[in-house]
Amino acid sequence: MREEIEPLLSFVKEHEAITYANNIFYKASYKGHTLYIVYSKIGKVNATLTATTLVEKFGVEKVIFSGVAGAVNDSLKVGDLVLATKLIQHDVDITAFGHPFGFIPESGDYVDADAALNAVAVKAADEMGLKLMQGIIATGDQFIADEKKKNWIRETYNADALEMEGASVAYVCSSFGIPFCVLRAISDAADMDAGFSFDEFLVSSAKESAQFVYKMLDHI
Repeated sequence: MREEIEPLLSFVKEHEAITYANNIFYKASYKGHTLYIVYSKIGKVNATLTATTLVEKFGVEKVIFSGVAGAVNDSLKVGDLVLATKLIQHDVDITAFGHPFGFIPESGDYVDADAALNAVAVKAADEMGLKLMQGIIATGDQFIADEKKKNWIRETYNADALEMEGASVAYVCSSFGIPFCVLRAISDAADMDAGFSFDEFLVSSAKESAQFVYKMLDHI
């Protein structure tokens, strides 16, 4: 969302706006890095398009995907940070053909995040004195605000957090051999109060993610 990239843009003094594929890619420089800052738009299709464009048109070498997510692990609270060890699409269902939930033939199910980038994230968290949970993030084209659905996703995929884009970005990067990591700040508990919580904490959670991303860049 736009609210999620505004804090990222605030860290760079100047940037060039490049309009492509019905989106805006902001080119900037930070401590010797060339950055492309872009919001994926909501949902798996938009995230796939954005990630593919970053790789194919702009030739990025690494992808850091940040933003907010809902908690499905009860130990997570609003503002906590989650680093994906692997990601899965929780709304894929071809169980009628004997496959488990989340599995796609020739594509598999879980996609592992890059260990080296995750190690950088852990180092950044240590330096900032932040608690960072590493766990499974589940992705689907649904804003979950239902306790029953939340618990089903937790039990089925052993997920810790859920959102609407991460697994798509993971699959694109994995397919192209691009190292990636997915970092999320918790904005809600994916329950009946999720809509209220999301609106209230979106901005603060997005700022926390942005600060963390730039700390990571200091080590890359």
